Amino acid sequence: MIYDQIEKNKRNSVILIIVMSLFSMAVCYFVGVYFFDKGIIGLLIGFGIAIVSAISSYFAGDKIILKSVRAKKATQDNYQVLNDVVVEMAIASGLDKPEVYIIQDSSPNAFATGRDPEHSSIAVTDGLLRRLNRAELQGVIAHEMSHIQNRDILFVTTVSIMVGAVVIVSSIYRTSLWFGGYNRRRSNDSGGSLMAMIGLLLIIFAPLASKVIQMAISRQREYLADSNAALLTRNPKALADALKKISSTHVKSKIQNTAVNPLFISEPFSSVNVKDLFSTHPPIEKRIKKLEAMAYTKGDLMKGVASAN
Repeated sequence: MIYDQIEKNKRNSVILIIVMSLFSMAVCYFVGVYFFDKGIIGLLIGFGIAIVSAISSYFAGDKIILKSVRAKKATQDNYQVLNDVVVEMAIASGLDKPEVYIIQDSSPNAFATGRDPEHSSIAVTDGLLRRLNRAELQGVIAHEMSHIQNRDILFVTTVSIMVGAVVIVSSIYRTSLWFGGYNRRRSNDSGGSLMAMIGLLLIIFAPLASKVIQMAISRQREYLADSNAALLTRNPKALADALKKISSTHVKSKIQNTAVNPLFISEPFSSVNVKDLFSTHPPIEKRIKKLEAMAYTKGDLMKGVASAN
């Protein structure tokens, strides 16, 4: 059950990233055709924006994120249990121990950041430490180690860059139409006018559509990290219980940076209903149900082995 879920989530993620890539290329190409009369120029603009964003995110993204949430190093002396659990899950995943940070926030949550397993960090809120027992904390840390192991931070960053490129290029196209750039070239071409109308609709809805795809990708990565965490701990119920506690604690987070939301194990609580199309996380009830199904399957398997003996 766990292995099947992991493979399914990986397939879904790959399909979504392919869809996102093709969509980004189509938007950039369309802009090139109708703004510069050459689709290749639109592709080059989109590629240039992506390269600049990628370089800055790759080398400084994790430091910016940790500073934005005011995370502090969690020393072994002050946070021994937390550091011990991180070591245990690092060993289980076969990775080096990441840097460990604490966030002074009553809302229970955690996230991982870093460009690769060798340059990674895990940050948890003190609200999380106060509410979870050791097994539940292992489940949460295993989830974050899975994000590091799967290179989800780089993955999510890549998708975010593509979304940013689509938004910027779409703005360029809308500006060109606003100032009559298209009409000057093709005002007497009825076929071209029809294509311009279709193109305009595409560009208007491009940021919205790309955002929806981005959210779908983020959700699949959460499912995948949950499944991997269950594999690392051999205890799906621990993470399920942790998610129950996290979701039942309606404490508003001090962290108001929405750009960091996709990184957290659970979308920070606010007065806004996040169970909608633009939520960066799948419904927590579905995540719990999947984990409990894994625990149920594992329990049945152990009973079968005991009966056979």
